[in-house]
Parts: sequence; structure tokens; C-alpha cells
Amino acid sequence: MSGISGHTERGCLGCRLSNGGLPVHMVYENEWVACFLDHDPFNEGHVLILPKAHYRFIDDMDSETALAILNASQVMSRAIRELYAPFGITQTQNGGGADELTHFHLHVVARNENQPFASFYTGDDWDNEALKNQLADTRAQLVAAVEKQLSGFPGK
Repeated sequence: MSGISGHTERGCLGCRLSNGGLPVHMVYENEWVACFLDHDPFNEGHVLILPKAHYRFIDDMDSETALAILNASQVMSRAIRELYAPFGITQTQNGGGADELTHFHLHVVARNENQPFASFYTGDDWDNEALKNQLADTRAQLVAAVEKQLSGFPGK
């Protein structure tokens, strides 16, 4: 699937990840977006939301795709809040030079108390090996929480 109104780029890692070309821990997908766990998570339940069609920047997107990303971020945030009861949730997108995927992607990350999101990028030592080792379990829990959220969400 390449998204409703867009195309994929053959060499784009984000296009391959969001369209089944590479293995991911998929949490939710529809015709516009793919939501899966970050392979190098900041915290448990760290989700990436990518459009299935190739877009590098949000201002390049058609409004249906942009709205699908926003709707997915709301569902992911609700599921993360239900599962982890975080102090906060950060949603961020790093376009341009910081975008390793060269494909738009939105991070949805639970934050603990006294944990600013910027701390993940400062180079401070933090160990996420335990989180990496439990991605399959995290996925199963998050899928169940997402399904619960979608049961009451218009326009799944």
C-alpha cells in the first residue's frame, strides 16, 4: 500500500518501514499511516507515526494524510496514557538534517516526571537495552490498548 493520494520512493527507508518492506513492531495501520515502535526507544511505548506515501515534510502533505497523522497521534497518546500513566507525552518531528529516515515521522513518547524530552538528545548515557529486549511484549500491550481506543474513535 502506498497511501491514498501519494507515492513511495524506492530508496526511502521510511517508505519501506511503513509499507511492510522491512520488519517493524506494528501497533496500528490504516490506508494512510503506519504506527510502530521505535527500534531504539527513549521510553516504553515510544511510537513512530509515518505516512505510507512518501513525504519529507508536513507542508508537502495533502490534508487527508496530515489529518490521518493527527488522528493516529491522538489514538497513540490515549493508549500510551492508559498503559503507562506518564507524567507527560511528547510528540515531536525532526525534519531536515536531523531526519535519518528522509521521510516524515512523528515521535509519540511517554515522559517520566523530571524528564525533559531534550534529555534524549543530549548524549547523556542512558541504557535502553531492556526496552529493546521487550519490544514484542510492549507491542502486544500497546496493540490491545489501541484497539480499545479505536472502539470508541470515529473514523478509525
